[in-house]
Amino acid sequence: MPQLDGVLVLNKPSGPTSARCVAAIKRLGQKKIGHAGTLDPLASGVLLVLLGQATKLSGHLQGDGGKVYSGTLRLGQTTDTWDSEGTVTAEAAWEHVREEDVRREIAAWRDLTEQPVPPYSAAKHRGQPLYKLARKGIAAPAKVKRIQISQAETLMASLPLVRFRVACSSGTYIRSLAHSLGMRLGCGAVLTELTREYSHPFGLDAACDLAAVTADPGLLPVAVRPIAEALPGWRKVELTPEEAARVRNGTAVPCRKPESPADGAEDAACALLLEQGNALALARREATPADPCWIVVRGLWN
Repeated sequence: MPQLDGVLVLNKPSGPTSARCVAAIKRLGQKKIGHAGTLDPLASGVLLVLLGQATKLSGHLQGDGGKVYSGTLRLGQTTDTWDSEGTVTAEAAWEHVREEDVRREIAAWRDLTEQPVPPYSAAKHRGQPLYKLARKGIAAPAKVKRIQISQAETLMASLPLVRFRVACSSGTYIRSLAHSLGMRLGCGAVLTELTREYSHPFGLDAACDLAAVTADPGLLPVAVRPIAEALPGWRKVELTPEEAARVRNGTAVPCRKPESPADGAEDAACALLLEQGNALALARREATPADPCWIVVRGLWN
């Protein structure tokens, strides 16, 4: 199969790593491939697989929008990985915890601005992933990262099991939320199940199953979303053939006279330049001695 350009919205199953899922798609002839936003092996749900020129979008996709997860945690246990796949390091009674306590603490996630990074994670210390250091028994300094939680709700509380949904900034560790909740309740908690329902700008309704695509590779070209669809918040500028040639040559393209006041707004800092409906480049609007121009930030051509 020829190399495709675009985004495959994959419904990752629980079990395999994100890298293993990407490798399965790579075997379908997609040598230029990557993904935006790793999912732990335990987790299932939306995994954005980037093909061809879309591999250049990873930073933009992870920075432009948030994610939504639903999951289950279990009270009364602590593991080294902060989820149920790790080694149990402590157990404690949970019977003193009330349902209202759990609901209050989950709602309080919305007030968090930072969280501890799990010791078993892909975050790095001196160039080495923390999980590799942890497996070798090498202690690394505790890391903290900034997060933003816009939604946090309890879906079901049948203690010691709790189901929840959370909307958060990219890079938030849901295992860390569960672990910290257990610490605050004084009994420990581990994440036992997790589904990513949404990864900007795609939800599960747009996702296809890994098994289906690998069993019938002919589904892949139909399932791949255009690059422009992956950046819905960006301005779209259709280029003439002459303008497209200038972009390919690395030359600035003068901004056309705005059709409305909003088109010329100063906060319209980014654009997705299109050639016959296909994404050609990411650009920013920049003032020049003559007129404002589109300056290419990232070319999307070979």
